[in-house]
Amino acid sequence: MEHVHSNLAAVRERLAAAARASGRDPGDIRLIAVSKTFPAEAVRAAYDAGQRDFGENKVQEALQKREATADLAIRWHLIGHLQSNKARKAAPAFGCIQSVDSLELLQKLDDGAVDRPPDAAPLEVLVQVDLAGEATKFGAPPEEAARIVAAAGSVSRLRVTGLMLVPPWNEDPEQTRPWFVRLRAFRDRLLDDGTSPEVLRQLSMGMSHDYEAAIEEGATIVRVGTAIFGKREKIT
Repeated sequence: MEHVHSNLAAVRERLAAAARASGRDPGDIRLIAVSKTFPAEAVRAAYDAGQRDFGENKVQEALQKREATADLAIRWHLIGHLQSNKARKAAPAFGCIQSVDSLELLQKLDDGAVDRPPDAAPLEVLVQVDLAGEATKFGAPPEEAARIVAAAGSVSRLRVTGLMLVPPWNEDPEQTRPWFVRLRAFRDRLLDDGTSPEVLRQLSMGMSHDYEAAIEEGATIVRVGTAIFGKREKIT
């Protein structure tokens, strides 16, 4: 697992350089190590290198990994699609759920958060915005996303803190950059319309191949997997 340590150091260096080049403080950008499909040993290796935030796509895999690393002070992020019928199971287990895409899911997570440990911080959620209308991707269209953000004041056990984006895939980061610009512009429009800045503090966008472009366009959270853990083996 030595490669995890060296890869993580390289990602942090590039993250910091992109932030400084944009006139930003690297400390204002949260790095999520996306550990989906990788074993708990990889999580432990990254933790040993100082990483504390980890992202998973599936609730069941995350719960298994969470149990296997229960001795570590990890903040788990759910970054994959969450079905409403799994909200009750997910709400107590994660520090942040980045894939809220409906008012129904927001309410079910708020209901499920009643089962969080008494000493746990409030559950944070991000609204996943679908700007491209891709049939194979999840997320709320902008109009629906705006309604979910507006409902932030109606929930009591969780906090809406920003927006998340999964843009159309392109290996060239300059081809995904316009999508980052669009999410930032959507956030700015909501702010101009009177949304509280506290509800829109976070912009989660950018992955292994394009996180530097995302940082340059205002990302406060980047989700990096391959660049830290290596290529995932395809399951056949």
